[in-house]
Amino acid sequence: MRGTTDRTSAARRRTIRTAGALASAGLLVPLLGAAPSSDAARPASDTRLQDAFAAAAEEYRVPRSVLLGVSYLQSRWDAHGGAASVTGGYGPMHLTDARTALASASHHSEGEEDPRGDTSRPMRPPKAQTPSEPSVPSEAELPARLKTLPRAAELTGLPAEELRTDAAANVAGGAALLAAAQKGLGKPLSADPADWYGAIARFSGADDEATAATYANDVFAVIRDGERRTTDAGQRVALAPEPDLRTDAAQLRRMGLRKAAPGGTECPRTVSCEWIPAPYEEFKDPNGNPDYGNHDLADRPRSQSIDSIIVHDTEGRWEGVLNMVQDPKYVSWQYTLRSTDGHIAQHVKAKDVAWHAGNWYVNAKSIGLEHEGFLTAPDTWYTEAMYRTSARLVKYLAKKYGIPLDRQHILGHDNVQGTVSSTIPGMHTDPGPYWDWQHYFTLLGKPFHRTAGPNGGLVTVAPEYARNRPEYTGCGKPADTCVPHGSAAVRVHTEPRDDAPLIKDIGKRPGGQNSTIDVNDVGARLSTGQRYAVAGRQGDWTAVWYLGQKAWFKNPGKQPTALDAKGWVVTPKEGATEVPVYGRAYPEKEAYPAGVPVQAVSPLPYRILAGQKYVIGDKVPGEYYYAPTFDTARHTVVRGKDMYYVIQYGHRIGYVRAADVQVVRSGS
Repeated sequence: MRGTTDRTSAARRRTIRTAGALASAGLLVPLLGAAPSSDAARPASDTRLQDAFAAAAEEYRVPRSVLLGVSYLQSRWDAHGGAASVTGGYGPMHLTDARTALASASHHSEGEEDPRGDTSRPMRPPKAQTPSEPSVPSEAELPARLKTLPRAAELTGLPAEELRTDAAANVAGGAALLAAAQKGLGKPLSADPADWYGAIARFSGADDEATAATYANDVFAVIRDGERRTTDAGQRVALAPEPDLRTDAAQLRRMGLRKAAPGGTECPRTVSCEWIPAPYEEFKDPNGNPDYGNHDLADRPRSQSIDSIIVHDTEGRWEGVLNMVQDPKYVSWQYTLRSTDGHIAQHVKAKDVAWHAGNWYVNAKSIGLEHEGFLTAPDTWYTEAMYRTSARLVKYLAKKYGIPLDRQHILGHDNVQGTVSSTIPGMHTDPGPYWDWQHYFTLLGKPFHRTAGPNGGLVTVAPEYARNRPEYTGCGKPADTCVPHGSAAVRVHTEPRDDAPLIKDIGKRPGGQNSTIDVNDVGARLSTGQRYAVAGRQGDWTAVWYLGQKAWFKNPGKQPTALDAKGWVVTPKEGATEVPVYGRAYPEKEAYPAGVPVQAVSPLPYRILAGQKYVIGDKVPGEYYYAPTFDTARHTVVRGKDMYYVIQYGHRIGYVRAADVQVVRSGS
């Protein structure tokens, strides 16, 4: 094998150079905010990457549709400017080199809040889970799925750095891996894509049969349907549909993969899912007092409705995260999704309350999904395989529990509000500005689009992800500039000009300091899919009501970052100069029975001033789930008469008492 590689490496380099030379000359309009790159100097009609797929398919005798289908499921053919994915994958083929790309980080390393978010039982993650100095995992610690790039370097004879940074080389490396997988299965390098089912399944890196099958089936679905798009580097790639393509799924049964234990998992049939339970156990705290973890038993939705789904990233590698969720002294969430192949592990039943959001009211009425990702390297990207699996799971859960598919019900962890003023600065920021909400909601069957004319009174934030590249800092050292990258976020200013200060968040910075462009600073940030009431327009700028202020963002007609919409909003009742905003919708004190401590209805430092308007999500009763003990006999759902509206207040949601506001149509 090595001798063959040595003899053909020069020819393969010629193939890569030829693929690059086939593109026509010209200039591509640079992506907004992006530094110039080799790809950025190409015309929008550039087919250089398409030619690279053709050349690599011919060189390694892999069907072109197989190579394109696998690459689409990994990266949607994007090269991401050489940046690594959340699991250290590079380029269109997502060749992984985790030791180069990633530093190990503990879960919840960015925020400081109690993930349970309930003062009736204060809890902090154990210090053992939050090391101050991240360490690079050793080669032996990494599974094969996280080191496919070094293997591709061996097979092609190409330098690892070239495979990381050159798209054509990366495609060649992927083709070499597929060919090697096919040979390893004792199969010929057939021209028929159907014969490559097993090799595709092996390329996924999955160690269980169900995940490998789901991955291969997704690739074949892409090939059958066909795809066509312009990549993040402005290159046009197309895969012609093959609707009659058959598969040979029987190959999978001869590969010796393990059988995952689905147990009683709550997942759709279209995904692979296994049961890895979080423990509900008693133990002694450091002072010898009774304690328990790492979630609470409940009877949802009979006891309380499930109103939202929270999207997190794990801030750790798959194997380490599974160890954490199985620790009774740690926290919990319902599901974890693996980046490389979309595999799902369920840990807590949907009926029970996991400790994940940092807000007990939200925990008691939500389901938490953790996606494998690393906030130590936040200028990263998430794989298509994980997006698709996550979307299927969310659609299934939303249908089962009646959860609307919109951005006030499908939330990022960074959209969850602090419970009281003191908790706001420590709230988390994942999954961050690089989670592609537009693509995610397209997979959910609910893409964001214009729903009204310019007088509708609302806007839905919807920048074009690949072209929207605001500058961020803090991806390494605090002052370091992050790699230019597509983003779902739009910044808001105090005035309609680029050099105006960013909007201040008095909750995050009580001293009144300005918001920053740090990747973890959400104080002046709109996110794709969020809806806001229009407060003004001036030229290419639009203002919305945000954190009690008029917040301006650039929204040019030729390249809009928001779409006109309409709907219902709240505004202070007539005669009121301001109304308070809350971090949770708790009942009035008269609703609490004997033996259940009254929880303070404590307003945040935020206000809605007269004349301001904010978009409504739900109208909900004040509720509190009292669950301070391992023995569930004392667990009680307290439900009051006070009603609240869930609103889009800033980057995060908030709650206002229905008695304080009036509901009106936007634009009125």
